[in-house]
Amino acid sequence: MTSRSIAQCGLCCALLACSAWVTIPFGPVPFTLQTPAVALVPQVLGRREAVFTVAAYLVLGAIGLPVFSGFQGGIGVLAGPTGGFLWGFLVGMVPAATIMGISRMPRAAAAGLGCAALLLISYALGTLQIMFMGGMELPAALAVAVLPFVVPDIVKLIAACALARAVNHALAASNVARS
Repeated sequence: MTSRSIAQCGLCCALLACSAWVTIPFGPVPFTLQTPAVALVPQVLGRREAVFTVAAYLVLGAIGLPVFSGFQGGIGVLAGPTGGFLWGFLVGMVPAATIMGISRMPRAAAAGLGCAALLLISYALGTLQIMFMGGMELPAALAVAVLPFVVPDIVKLIAACALARAVNHALAASNVARS
């Protein structure tokens, strides 16, 4: 990794932390700005850097830095009821970044499919963990952990795609200016 890509990973990791701090309590799963931030990562970084960024974010949180929602940190958050959503960000980053790397696919289509894959995997792992930790059945877990968030998350993903286009344009312009 180049020093430039390391810096970009660090900035994206900081963005993930800051977006988690914007929290509105909403039952067992808080409403945060993490969804657009995590959706931005595979669109502006390469596959390896995107996965590294989310893994670094989770490690920082696991060792106790307050990078998760509600200024929380520690392994207990990852092992707690909502930790599956965080694990889902890492697992979902692999297909999302892979899809973004398909050069023959139109960029907007790749962004939409990548975001959808990331969100669905996060929902699946988050739902499974909240079911296990909360002793819930699937319908109850979906009712508290997924259904209230679907429409707002789709809106946030659309915003993330628009922001990613602007960021990528600015990065391309800075590369031209440096040449």
